[in-house]
Amino acid sequence: MLLLCMVFAGAITAVGQKNEHYNSPLYSPRKYDPAQQTANGIPEPLKKVGIEQKLGEQLPLETKFKDENGNIVALGDYFKSGRPVIVTLVYYDCPMLCNQVLNGLTGSLKGISLDAGKDFDVVAISFDAKEFDKPELARNKKASYMERYGRPGTEQGFHFLTGEQASIDAVTNAVGFTYEWDDASEQFAHASGIMIATPQGTLSKYFYGIDYAPRDVRLGLVESAENKVGGVTDQLLLYCFHYDPSTGKYGLAVLRILRGAAVATLLGMAAMGFVFWRRNKRKSDGLKYPVA
Repeated sequence: MLLLCMVFAGAITAVGQKNEHYNSPLYSPRKYDPAQQTANGIPEPLKKVGIEQKLGEQLPLETKFKDENGNIVALGDYFKSGRPVIVTLVYYDCPMLCNQVLNGLTGSLKGISLDAGKDFDVVAISFDAKEFDKPELARNKKASYMERYGRPGTEQGFHFLTGEQASIDAVTNAVGFTYEWDDASEQFAHASGIMIATPQGTLSKYFYGIDYAPRDVRLGLVESAENKVGGVTDQLLLYCFHYDPSTGKYGLAVLRILRGAAVATLLGMAAMGFVFWRRNKRKSDGLKYPVA
């Protein structure tokens, strides 16, 4: 069973993603200057940002935003289809990290067979309130990533939103996302990651960084959808792997596999015992009632 799990896991591992790099005075390597460095070398704005997991928290579905076409929508409008939703917090004028997050997400989604708009939705929300009156930023960003995703007919599964500060605060507080404006670089300092919510809007999974293993994202979607998407292979993988909130990844569930292997061994021994019993019984019956 362990071998079977590893074979299935390897079968859906994605092809390598394209790496892109952007220049940013906030995140790029800097020369050491004792007069400008903090005690641990971390810039002051980055010490105030992060993502605090709030698994089981309900998203504020009544919160209003503006979509890429300039229409006022409620966040809950994207939770009426019965599909899980991938949520990511970015801002569209970001020169570096947000692009890496969206690149990593799109690359991961290209590595799985589930389709946006059919099996799940993607909702990107800008946390820069200044972009609320610039829906063209969201529209251009969506067009760019639809081309990158490369699956015609999935446009209804991607949504790029902007909001006023109150709406942004409601969502960032709900998901535990903190960010900080940095005057020196004139950028937002923020962490990177994506979240998966159930069709009811409950936070189910967090994945950190800018590279998301397609296997993990797929299993997260399947599990968040209460197994309404995916197939038998996914059910086997969910048995073999479990989500670890501390790492934001799926790991091999060794105890579960050993337990399954023990049950399989007992069933195999029982089956062999039954076969030997039937064989001996036939021989015994043949001795008692010999053919004339």
